[in-house]
Amino acid sequence: MRKLIVDILKKDPEIEIIGQAVNGKEAIEKAKVLKPDVITLDIEMPEMDGISALKILKKELPQTKIIMFSSLTQEGAKATIEALSLGAYDFVPKPSTKSFLESVKKIENDLLPKIKGITSSKEIKSFKITPSQKLLKPGLFRILGIGVSTGGPQTLIEIFKGIPKNFPSPILIVQHMPPLFTKQLADRLDKISPLQVKEAEDGEAIKEGVVYIAPGDYHMEVVKENTQKYIKLHQGPPVNNCRPAVDVLFNSLAEIYNGSSLVLILTGMGRDGAEGAKKVKLKGGGVIAQDAQTSVVFGMPRAVIEAGLADEVLSLSEIPKRLRELFRCY
Repeated sequence: MRKLIVDILKKDPEIEIIGQAVNGKEAIEKAKVLKPDVITLDIEMPEMDGISALKILKKELPQTKIIMFSSLTQEGAKATIEALSLGAYDFVPKPSTKSFLESVKKIENDLLPKIKGITSSKEIKSFKITPSQKLLKPGLFRILGIGVSTGGPQTLIEIFKGIPKNFPSPILIVQHMPPLFTKQLADRLDKISPLQVKEAEDGEAIKEGVVYIAPGDYHMEVVKENTQKYIKLHQGPPVNNCRPAVDVLFNSLAEIYNGSSLVLILTGMGRDGAEGAKKVKLKGGGVIAQDAQTSVVFGMPRAVIEAGLADEVLSLSEIPKRLRELFRCY
């Protein structure tokens, strides 16, 4: 696996490999000397595993971004969510295909954009904006939609620690992740939050104060029958190369809830969520974006802000307090 990754990265002239390690212990020793921008770290390693190494690397080299390699198993997914919660930048699933060429292509497609995203995110931390500054009014909103990608688990944990048990509305989340990983994320958030957090199921009635996470590989929408609203999951074509896609969720919230939907765009690569946020705005709903300084990757929030769609731009620490104000729960 290590040789495969090296061969893939060597082909890219913008990437320089400055060291390799056979286990977590050696990785820590070499990283202290070499001080790399990025480390790829396998969760399963002899002598010292990836999670143990990650904890030490985050303390010793806080500026170094760490991308985990994870197996597509329930245990692998659980360990990956733990790694992301501890501050890993992102993860790449190990290919499950038996074809060598397919494995190479899969790693190239997954890993290279993530490494390139790290360098581009460094350049825009100083990004300054003037939001549309329509200050949102408390009491108007009946549902919260959240779109998030790279850096999501850590960010969501921080937000949900600050949302109280009496939150009066449903919360629907699209986090770009494969199957298994979304269920592990829901379980993790359920443990730290006073709210019930679950992976969404097709056809279930939407309840106030419950948090629904779109399952990996399924788009999530809201549909209405009489006065009751339900979750609809489907495997329609990817949108913005994503399934689940934030745009799909936000578009349905705009249609069903009109001006009473509030959407929150958090850290992530790309621009998924911008079109959906536009529709929410057209229907009279509200849009909040995370700021550049606290976003792990400022792609998705930036797309919304630059399009003039953000009513408010907030730091990660400000978001839970603002949500408590807007939904009138303390």
